[in-house]
Amino acid sequence: MFNAVTISFFAFLGAYVVIGVWSSKHAVATTEDYLLASRSINPWLSALSSVATDNSGFMFMGLTGSCYMTGLSGGWLIAGWLFGEWIAWLFVHQNFRRLSEEVGANTVPHFLGHGLDRRVVFLAGLATLFFLAIYSAAQLTAGSKALSHFDIDPTLGAVLGAVIVLVYCFSGGLRASIWTDAAQSVVMLVSITVLLVVAVNSLGGIGATWDTLGSVMVRTDTGDIVSAGLTNILPSNLEYGFGLFLLGWVAAGFGMVGQPHIMVRAMAIDSPESMVKARRIYITWYIFFAAACVLVGVVARALIPWESDVGREVVIGMLSGDAELAFPMLAGGLLPPVFVGLMLAGLFAAAVSTADSQVLSCSAALSQDVVPRIGRSYFGTKVATVVVTGVALTIALFGGSVFTYVTFAWSGLAATLGPLLVVRSMGWRITSNVASAMMVAGLGTVLLWIFALQFNGAVYEALPGMMAGFLVHAAWALSTGGFREPEH
Repeated sequence: MFNAVTISFFAFLGAYVVIGVWSSKHAVATTEDYLLASRSINPWLSALSSVATDNSGFMFMGLTGSCYMTGLSGGWLIAGWLFGEWIAWLFVHQNFRRLSEEVGANTVPHFLGHGLDRRVVFLAGLATLFFLAIYSAAQLTAGSKALSHFDIDPTLGAVLGAVIVLVYCFSGGLRASIWTDAAQSVVMLVSITVLLVVAVNSLGGIGATWDTLGSVMVRTDTGDIVSAGLTNILPSNLEYGFGLFLLGWVAAGFGMVGQPHIMVRAMAIDSPESMVKARRIYITWYIFFAAACVLVGVVARALIPWESDVGREVVIGMLSGDAELAFPMLAGGLLPPVFVGLMLAGLFAAAVSTADSQVLSCSAALSQDVVPRIGRSYFGTKVATVVVTGVALTIALFGGSVFTYVTFAWSGLAATLGPLLVVRSMGWRITSNVASAMMVAGLGTVLLWIFALQFNGAVYEALPGMMAGFLVHAAWALSTGGFREPEH
């Protein structure tokens, strides 16, 4: 069992854990430091941490698996997503950072409910708990899939991930998460780029790779043999056309404003003015990493046939049932053992560190917003962390798709909290009833779109969900005197 890959994996994983524990040297035993790192994070750390916590298990496993199945057209998902996030960074983050400090908010629900009835904070806290528990479970699932390379049982992998989450949380809170995220962001970009270059070279270069992908044929459910369409630039068979499809993913990217585990990093940055530099670092890193993930997913299909592919030579192996295993299989088949260990350790640690960020946001919501008497002590906040980790682990043990978990949790948070956070960050008029109605309308629209109408395959549910929240506020504001308080 202890071969070169295993030794490399645990050595690099141990290094990430040491970074997290080392951060405790700078920690202060206060709730604000545990949850916000005393608002002292520089823009480089904030940006690199944000991209790592936003893009770890989902990008490595979910996006590569999706592009393995759909081909290059799957890249439009992340292109729209990135554009939406750029809009959020440009218009929301700086105001949010400044106002959250002015009102003394330690959590996103606290900020959303400032000056309003207690029920607004409570509802926002409940939404954070529910969706981030699912989201963190997705990260534990991604980590357990990474360990499948070692024939480690998924249950054991998820438990190991949960244990490391607690180590991160108890060592330095958000500070530990940010430090380890920043280190992982560098490893993530380097490792995915190395894998892409090696994979393309193994196929004979860019031209040969393109020809191989274009020749892939699949057998449909009806028995017909057709092209897999891996080199098609635009997605096909979209019920409402490409425009609405892309707009849905732009809304998904803008929906980062509803993600407490990401927005808390904006709260923790050292000043509102640092947000400009952080935005530039974030977007630049994201472009290169996202492009590499899309291409790795597509190129993996040239080397690892899917179960319905026809007449394919098996180079590394064959996949069936779970396309999200394409990334670890590709790495294991092409890279030297030390680099396989580095890459899998980076994937596992990044997924776990993202789960750590989400667990911290969940425990903050539980201890500060839903049951605030728990959070009156530093110890109570840590008890909440243990409880939330247990819930996330329980969900992860049921298995499932990382892509499905993440997209559902993301859309739920985007629609429930996103529009209200924009309204509060812009300083627009609001009442407790309207704030509550915005959250209920956003959540209800997402659930209706997915489970009743089943339109989510054509247009991502974050778009109608966020529109519903904004429309509730706009209708009220326009009927009662406008968006801003009248000047006296």
